[in-house]
Amino acid sequence: MKSLNSFYHLTLEDRHIILAGITNGSTKTAIAKTIGKNKSTVCKEIKLHRKLTHRCSMPLECNNYKKCPFGRKCTTECILFSPFYCKRRDRSPGACNGCSNRRHCRFDKYDYSPQDAWLDYRYTLVDSRQGVNLTAKQAKDLANTIAPLLKQGLSPYQILASHPELGISEKTLYNYIEGDVFHEIAGITVLDLRRQVSRKPSKKKSKKFKKRADNKHLIGRTYNDYKIYIDDNPNTLITQMDTVYNDETTGPFIQTFKFIPSGILFALYQTEKTSSAMKDGVNTLETILGKDVFRKYVNVLLTDRGCEFYAAKDMETDMDGSTRTRVFYCDPMQSGQKGSLENNHIQLRYILPKQTDLRSIGLTDQHSLNLVISHINSAPVEKFGGKSPLEVASFMYHDLYEKLMTFGIREIEKDRIILKPYLLKNR
Repeated sequence: MKSLNSFYHLTLEDRHIILAGITNGSTKTAIAKTIGKNKSTVCKEIKLHRKLTHRCSMPLECNNYKKCPFGRKCTTECILFSPFYCKRRDRSPGACNGCSNRRHCRFDKYDYSPQDAWLDYRYTLVDSRQGVNLTAKQAKDLANTIAPLLKQGLSPYQILASHPELGISEKTLYNYIEGDVFHEIAGITVLDLRRQVSRKPSKKKSKKFKKRADNKHLIGRTYNDYKIYIDDNPNTLITQMDTVYNDETTGPFIQTFKFIPSGILFALYQTEKTSSAMKDGVNTLETILGKDVFRKYVNVLLTDRGCEFYAAKDMETDMDGSTRTRVFYCDPMQSGQKGSLENNHIQLRYILPKQTDLRSIGLTDQHSLNLVISHINSAPVEKFGGKSPLEVASFMYHDLYEKLMTFGIREIEKDRIILKPYLLKNR
């Protein structure tokens, strides 16, 4: 006998045992004890999956059909009508399999088939977890409410907080939008989200993506290695690095650096996104800052695992082969591990929006990029008590500040700061 465990679903073997119990005339309680389930589980299983295999030929199932003086024209108003009741069929075990009176019985017959019950169970189990649980009308009603609010810049959470009558969770709404449920109805896509959601994909979706191999350049440079290094060297100054672009084929590509202590965002204009170009970008940064200032503020370079940053050894070493910095990589799909730089990218996108030709709005060379960086670094930051990163650098990191000023970065008056795309068109 199996141990009682109500949390397990019935198996095909369990259903064959149920059939044997019905055939032998066992009670539902006895069957339940045999398979180690609750009696109610067996009751529901038989009632849900038994099938009508023979229908009574009389209008109504009446106990007095043999003595009927009215020609068996049964109605519920008949004074002789007595509803038929079968203890085996209607109570326990609940089906007609194995009934000794089956051949002579003229009433409705219900049979239980374990194979049919198993197939019904599997269909219900899978079907309930596939597709979208919405009718066309429900989807249209949802879209009519959601579409204008998304266009107004509201997030899914804000929409649902204002409209609890929609009766769905935030995760469900994200799934509907990502699954293009409202695309044909109202033209809603993930691009209508304020910031395209970056949640961990489900196991089913993640199988579509090829897992990245842990290449040789990552050995000793993972994010865990980075945390150990920082713990051992608490006074280390960190610089975060990344690439920003709109067109992967034609560029331009912006190699960004964030000097964490001062909050300064620096960027270099690149015409290609290759490991050689990014290595040259680090060399250029050293040339701009000078060897001493570079080694003072760029003790560690933390970047993501993009293929353009694979040349870790070349970025770490100087022309003469001496070590000038340490390179570490964030975990896959974990851009938040260099969140300070990612937050600056949001400001950068105010001026250089996605899905635009960056050259057409005026980003054509390093000079125009310096103007963008100057306005971003001149904006007040709450973390610094209303001071801008350039003001902080001027006071606390003056050697870094002077190098950036010499290169072409400049402070902008507070009332003249522009964080819109027309900045480059009106320069």
